[in-house]
Amino acid sequence: MPGLRSQTLAPRERDLRNRISRMSECVFCRIVDGTIPAAKVHEDADVVAFTDLNPQAPLHVLVVPRRHIATLNDLTADDDGIVGAMVRTAAHLAREHGYDERGYRTVFNCNRDAGQTVFHIHLHLLAGRGFTWPPG
Repeated sequence: MPGLRSQTLAPRERDLRNRISRMSECVFCRIVDGTIPAAKVHEDADVVAFTDLNPQAPLHVLVVPRRHIATLNDLTADDDGIVGAMVRTAAHLAREHGYDERGYRTVFNCNRDAGQTVFHIHLHLLAGRGFTWPPG
């Protein structure tokens, strides 16, 4: 029947459309593509880093992959390189700001109970003050 295909999408096609819709609404995807301004401190082919709008330390930078990945649970072995790039970028920025020897903290939050509020993986780089353990 004509038009039936457009009304009932295959589950795979529906999932793809939902992911594209979520990406277009993702604040970090929009920062990466430049439609939302941010104070970027680093950009390369794999990641973008920018200062957090609600800093919890004198240096608080978010390192995000250019490609949308919602949570750490969505990573696959193919993403090992991007996670490595995120961690190396954080270490480079800590060194660039003079915190490599004094110390810094890196944090990934996964899902709401852990404090993830933007569902695009991101690594927090925090430095410039003392941190306690366990974090709270």
